[in-house]
Amino acid sequence: MALDFTLVQLRYFQEVARRENMTEAAKQLNVTQSAISTAMAQLERSIGLDLFIRQKNRSVVLSSAGKRFLAEVTGFLEASEALGETAQGLSRSLRGSLSVGVFSPIAPTRLPLIHDEFAKRYPEVRVTYLEADLEELQKSVTAGDCDLALTYMLGPTGRFDTFLLDVVEPHVLVSRNHRLAQGGRPKPVRLSELADEDYIQLDLPFSRQYYDELFRIAGVVPKTRHSFSGYETLRSFVAMGHGYSLLSQSVSSGTYIGLQTVDVPLLDNFPSIDLAVIWPSGVRLSRRGQAFCEVSREVLGAAPKE
Repeated sequence: MALDFTLVQLRYFQEVARRENMTEAAKQLNVTQSAISTAMAQLERSIGLDLFIRQKNRSVVLSSAGKRFLAEVTGFLEASEALGETAQGLSRSLRGSLSVGVFSPIAPTRLPLIHDEFAKRYPEVRVTYLEADLEELQKSVTAGDCDLALTYMLGPTGRFDTFLLDVVEPHVLVSRNHRLAQGGRPKPVRLSELADEDYIQLDLPFSRQYYDELFRIAGVVPKTRHSFSGYETLRSFVAMGHGYSLLSQSVSSGTYIGLQTVDVPLLDNFPSIDLAVIWPSGVRLSRRGQAFCEVSREVLGAAPKE
């Protein structure tokens, strides 16, 4: 006998299982909490199983049967989406929505170019963006708040599948009047040459640890004078001559205060950073996501990693 449940009920179930809270699931799905509760009751009645253990404050945990059912539902919904995309492919166009996370410091310089080209090619795909630090992006992708994320490969990245876009080398950032700027044509230096100067730290999760490791490799203890989570605030302080910084992304020399900075290459044998698109390991990337990856690589002009 065929079971009487719907794809909507299964999607609601997946979101409730992910959030472990019906109210939070309802907010994420933009439906009422009563709609979620009714759908879950109907689903449980249809399959004859108690999928949740209800707790106080609308929180729930999966029962043992619910955990097994979730594993089957996840694959079923992925197959359902693939079938829909196959049907869309017959019309040779992409439609639907795509949620993309992006690392805050790289968003202003890279994302507009990617979005412009993607929108031209796939005007019927509605893309929304979440701008955040590396730690928050990884959490959002894992939780399903973003389909994928454009980010640096720092921190615990083993949980994700990746699509390489670029390889980025670290550099020193100094003011235009700094002794190493040399009129905007700086020569490569070693980090140890700045050991006695004030350091301005980019204080973002995973980024901070990466730059700390560079100092360790160079055998330098930085004289940290300021610490900022804001990328442009840091650049403005450097432009004013309040210290130097270590960064990975090269952007325009201009700052909000009208002064300029200069990127100084490093001679040290420091580890580079992969710029990539990530999504949860083992999850099938949608055709919309695949298209975003391809467009991103084309726009950024990076060759595939061998």
